[in-house]
Amino acid sequence: MTLHLSPAEQLNRARADLRMGVPVVLTGEGQSALAIAAEALSRERLAQLRVMGGRATLAITSHRAATLKARAYDGDVARILIPQDASLGWIRDVADPANDLARPLLGPFSSLRGDSAALDRAAIRLVKSAQLLPAAVMLRVAQGLSMATENGLTLLRLQDLADQEAEAHRLTPVVSARLPMAASEAGRVHIFRPDDGGVEHYAIEIGQPPRDQPVLARLHSACFTGDVLGSLKCDCGPQLRAALAQMGALGAGVLLYLNQEGRGIGLANKMRAYSLQDQGFDTVEANHRLGFEDDERDFRIGAGILRRMGFGKVRLLTNNPAKMRMLTANGLEVTERVPLRVGETAHNAQYLATKAAKSGHLL
Repeated sequence: MTLHLSPAEQLNRARADLRMGVPVVLTGEGQSALAIAAEALSRERLAQLRVMGGRATLAITSHRAATLKARAYDGDVARILIPQDASLGWIRDVADPANDLARPLLGPFSSLRGDSAALDRAAIRLVKSAQLLPAAVMLRVAQGLSMATENGLTLLRLQDLADQEAEAHRLTPVVSARLPMAASEAGRVHIFRPDDGGVEHYAIEIGQPPRDQPVLARLHSACFTGDVLGSLKCDCGPQLRAALAQMGALGAGVLLYLNQEGRGIGLANKMRAYSLQDQGFDTVEANHRLGFEDDERDFRIGAGILRRMGFGKVRLLTNNPAKMRMLTANGLEVTERVPLRVGETAHNAQYLATKAAKSGHLL
């Protein structure tokens, strides 16, 4: 009997492979390619690619391309030809902005145009989902299925990847248990696991809020530095504690703790962004130099959890109108926006000002 992996299993295997520097095979639109996360590429793997022949390219986002002054002929993606004599350091410097100021003259770059960039676009989405820098070394191959089978590599079809991404916000409840907390002794924690096998998310329920009435709710994205370390660079920790305190005082509410660190880019990339902020870039500029969007979070996850818990109406504790729009677009009624203005310090005043000016937060 032969066991066949489901698309969800293939996707999670691909993420793990990419983090270890192992190539994955992408197929679709009549093309196949090897894709390797630029961040995890090794000298040995680069040498293997060169032995295989063909012209390797580096797929990066248009944000990163703008920083490098490279042409992005495919809109949101640029496909940069990797010179035959390019070193591993050159590839990493193109992918990672850490040394932009020290080594600014990496170009000029030659970008591909024509043909489909669908595989490159998919590779960038994949490395993002693995919480790596959004840059992938690509090598077109003639027979993707044979390449995967003969070398034991993970094979992902574009349609399967798109289907799995559409299902990423679907979650299954795992367990819930009572948890007395400082904010309220009547606390309960619910654990939800995405159907695609991704990271778990949590719902902290205070009291027994009625399901037929608007519930005081907050969508809080995980922030290790703010929530745990008491960072003064953001307002996340104070917002977390203030939201729970308000729910405790009311006697009812639900706080969703979504594991989308750093606005969805992961802790390592968040620290990279902080390093760029130390060079003088604001929070949005830092994300763009890394190749990310302003905000990579998926608030459909929060909407899905609230619906699974039986809530249809919310009084949303937020300063971010995008959260309100996303909940509304996913079938929830936001009856009121409850402001949550806490935690401003001398260290985060500019950060908050940037969020208001560039991201539309109501501060």
